[in-house]
Parts: sequence; C-alpha cells; structure tokens
Amino acid sequence: MRCFPHDSQGLDSHLSFDGTTQINNFLVQSSPSTISFSPNGSPISQIDSQSNPSDSRHSPDNTYGSHISVSSVTDDVDDFRNTLREWETMMLEPDSDMADSYGCTLHGEENEASLEHDKLKEMTEAIQRGDLKQVLVACAKAISDNDMPTTEWLITELRQMVSVCGEPVQRLGAYMLEGLVARLASSGSSIYKALRCKEPASADLLSHMHTLYEACPYFKFGYMSANGAIADALKDETRIHIIDFQISQGTQWVCLIKALSDRAGGPPHIRITGIDDSVSAYARNGGLQLVGQRLSHFAKLCNVPFEFHAGAMFGSNAELENLILRPGEALAVNFPLMLHHVPDESVSTHNHRDRLLRLVKSLSPKVVTLVEQEANTNTAPFVQRFIETLSYYTAIFESIDVKFSREDKERINVEQHCLARDVVNIIACEGAERVERHELLGKWRSRFMMAGFAPYPLSPVFNATIKTVLENYNEKYSLEEKDGSLYLGWKNKALVASCAWQ
Repeated sequence: MRCFPHDSQGLDSHLSFDGTTQINNFLVQSSPSTISFSPNGSPISQIDSQSNPSDSRHSPDNTYGSHISVSSVTDDVDDFRNTLREWETMMLEPDSDMADSYGCTLHGEENEASLEHDKLKEMTEAIQRGDLKQVLVACAKAISDNDMPTTEWLITELRQMVSVCGEPVQRLGAYMLEGLVARLASSGSSIYKALRCKEPASADLLSHMHTLYEACPYFKFGYMSANGAIADALKDETRIHIIDFQISQGTQWVCLIKALSDRAGGPPHIRITGIDDSVSAYARNGGLQLVGQRLSHFAKLCNVPFEFHAGAMFGSNAELENLILRPGEALAVNFPLMLHHVPDESVSTHNHRDRLLRLVKSLSPKVVTLVEQEANTNTAPFVQRFIETLSYYTAIFESIDVKFSREDKERINVEQHCLARDVVNIIACEGAERVERHELLGKWRSRFMMAGFAPYPLSPVFNATIKTVLENYNEKYSLEEKDGSLYLGWKNKALVASCAWQ
C-alpha cells in the first residue's frame, strides 16, 4: 500500500484525459466515465455511471469521497474543483488514520535505523576504550538474537582484548569467549568434554586444586561452617553417621575428627558414608578406598573409633539402599558445593534435586548442611545467565589475582583446570549437558522447606572462628550472617553461602 506524505506533491498527477484540463495537479478527462481513486491514490476504472452520477458520488462505499463522476468538461468545473479539494484535504489531514499510519511507519523505520546506528556507535566506543565487559555482553546478546554479522565482528574484536595473562576480567574473558564460540558452533558439549580430556595428570590436578584451596578461603569457609553445625548438633551423641554427598579428598573430615577426639568424655564412634563419582576418582588417581584409608589412618592416630563406607556413584543417583542406616546412630548429611550438579525440574521430568532432599528428610537426620555458590545460573535465560557468570567469576578471578603474579604459571593452571571448565559449561551447554546449575540461597531455602526441613541455627562460636580464619586472607573478603545463614563475599559481593537444616 502506498502512503501519502503531508503535501500535495505526493498525490499522483499522471492521470491523463482527452480534455487535458488540469485541476490541482490532476488532468481531467473530457470523455464520460467514472474514475475511482483507491486509497493508495491509483486510478480504478469503474462502470460508466453517466445515467446516475449522483448515485456513484454518494455511494455508501465512497469512504474517502473517492468516487468522482465526470460526464464532460462542460460540467461545473468549480464544483469539481471543490470536490477534489475536499478529497485532498481529507486525505492529507494530519490526524487522519492514513497519515498516522504513514507517520508511524516512517518514524518506526527511522527509529529502528537510529537505534542500529546508536548501537553500532556504542559498541565501537566500547571497543576503543577497552570496555571488555560491555563487548562480551553485546556479543552474547548478538548470539542470542542470531545476529551473525555483529557476532562475527565482536568475536574478532574480543580476540584482541582477552588474555590468560592479563587483568582478572581479561583472563576470565578468554574463557568466556571460548564458551561463546562453542555455543555458536553448537559444540558446547564436545568442547566441554575436550576440556576434561585435556586435564593434566591426576597428581598435577590435585596440586592445582590444593593451590586454589590454600589461596582462597572458599572451600575452607564451607568446610568449617558445615563442621561447626554438625559438631554442635551431635555434641551429645556417642555414635555418629555422616553421609557426605561429595566427599572428594575427604579433607573436610580431618578437622572434625580431630575436634571430636578432644571431646570431654571421649570421642564418639564415627562412620562416614562417602559418595563420589568418577570425576573425583580421576582427581584422586584412585577410587574411594583411598579416602577411606586416609581417614581411617588419621582417626587411628587420634584414637577415634572409625568406619568408612564407599558409595561410588553420582549423588543424584543415590537411593535409600545405598546409605546403609543403622539403629542408634545420629545422622548428619553434608551437601558441599554439589547440589547444583543435581538436575532439577528444568532439565527433565525426573527432578532429582527435590527427590534427593525428600529422601534425606525421610532419614530423620539431626542436621543437614548446605554449602553452595551464591549465583543464579540454573533457569535464567542465556543472556542473563551470561551476565551473572561474568559478574560472579570476575570476583573469583580478582580474589585469585591478589595471591599470584600475572605471569605465574600455577595461577594459569588453577584458573584453567579448576574454573574454566565450569565457565564454558555454563555458557556453551544446555539441557542435561549443562551441569553447572547454581541457585541463590533463597531458592535453596524454598526447596528445603518444601521437603519438610526447618532452619538449624548456626553456632556463634564457630562463626567467630571462621571470621578469625578470614583475617589471614585479604581484607577485601567479607563475612555476613543473614537470616540464619553465612555469606562469604569478595568486596561485599556474596560468593558462597552456608546454612544448616533439621
């Protein structure tokens, strides 16, 4: 449909008639005929209505006054001129529907072009000033919008802006960029698996994990806060059973065994069921029997009666028969930075995340401890998830930066082998292949309460101990207690949350 601008020059003046009479830029034909103007201004031949011109002029279909009967040039030219002027005025009325429609279309196209120009200018300026965060987010949005020209341009620019030896955001940006490329190529899963295949020898990986453990207090914070809640809840028990849903190296329990060995009246009998999967087995360079042997040896040195039961499986696959409960034992359950790996209702109809919590509740534990990263990467849309990941891991990389130089090879190894895989998985993978699915503590709280749990208050004594330990690290770390939970942060950004349930 053709639209009309707000001046008479836009009206068609190409209609020619035998009489060559021009009125208001129109040539009027002298032969008898009926001319109808369609709303787009084009002529439409009509059946000759000479016998009753008035019927044609006043037809109910004459919405725009467009049916004009001209029987001859001897008709009243003034009347015809007035009619044309009325018609033209109506068509060009600024507030008419047609004018509005044209104006909206014109302005809409102009606005869209203006927005595209502004976006391009904004991105160019961000690149020139080296605003890596803004360019990364823009690239993620372009991929989400399937805007391939912008995506290719920004990826090319980003290659020049990131570096595994640069500032924290440049180092993180290098891994986030690889995640974007993997997502773009629909190869997130294969690249994620390739990253796992390129893991160093288990002894080296264990060394990198230990370096991260010593350099940053995130794991120590989680272990100490959980141990404090367990020790407080089971302080009067003589037989204790601890189910650890991701025992890893078993490091957490060394401190607890030592603390319980000094308990007045003698230490309790301790039995630990350690659940873990093949990934941790690779990092240990051996199965769970290695953890059992190490803990058993330490417990013997502390004169603590001890048993270890191995559960070689993914925690999400655990069933009641895998947990081997015994009468007379007080039960504690530990979820250390592992529940976010358990798929929920957003992944499949088998909601193992809530199923596992209901299973644990059915065991009537004295206490259940939860330590999780304070991030939202589970059900958030891709761009929002990308922004969250950028913000969260920037703080992590900054905290690592205070312990290592930019050129330190061990720092590069720690970031590549202990953090990069998680970042790539969050960005590049979807569905069941995306296993890094963090939730904020508020969401975890809802899940626990729906499963029938109530909050277990954290011990002020242990909280004070954790605060003392943090003083040995950088002053930019923060510790906040809120709503019965503890939050460890970097520059007041909460990164790890800890709480207990009963």
